[in-house]
Amino acid sequence: MTKQQEFKVLQTYEDFELRKYLPCVIAEVEVSAQYSTATSSAFSLLFNYISKGNKSSQKIAMTAPVIAAQRADNSEPAAWHVSFVMPAGSTFDHMPNPNDSQVKLRELDTETCVAKSFRGRATEVLSRKKVQELRASAAEAKIALSDETRICRFDPPFKPGFLQYNEIVIPIHLGE
Repeated sequence: MTKQQEFKVLQTYEDFELRKYLPCVIAEVEVSAQYSTATSSAFSLLFNYISKGNKSSQKIAMTAPVIAAQRADNSEPAAWHVSFVMPAGSTFDHMPNPNDSQVKLRELDTETCVAKSFRGRATEVLSRKKVQELRASAAEAKIALSDETRICRFDPPFKPGFLQYNEIVIPIHLGE
């Protein structure tokens, strides 16, 4: 089974969870494109990185999810940050450098987020609907959210759409 990004559930609500994500390293590619093409164009670059496309020719284990993140900046086409989470215990200093300059390594600190799971192919329309539902539910629970939205896909694209498992993850807004 594919390893997944580590988190702890802090509280369960009717239709979402409040989670604490543990620190991790991600390999990320920024793509200015529509959601439907951004993830597929970035995926091959990221997959190449973990499949020995790095300075030490080291193979890195695949993890889940594949994350497509976007900040609300109203630019067209939107900039998507597509990333793979590196295996648990990875540190920035010990990760091999990518051969491709489009692939950037980034270390994420502990982070508190809300998360809502859903089944089906994570199309732009379905994902947008689930984002709206999650933001509305969090607002009802008086949880302030950041402007970042993450669409997290856990299954390969060849798996039948109705069986695919996905999550919408949104970091909480930290006071100034």
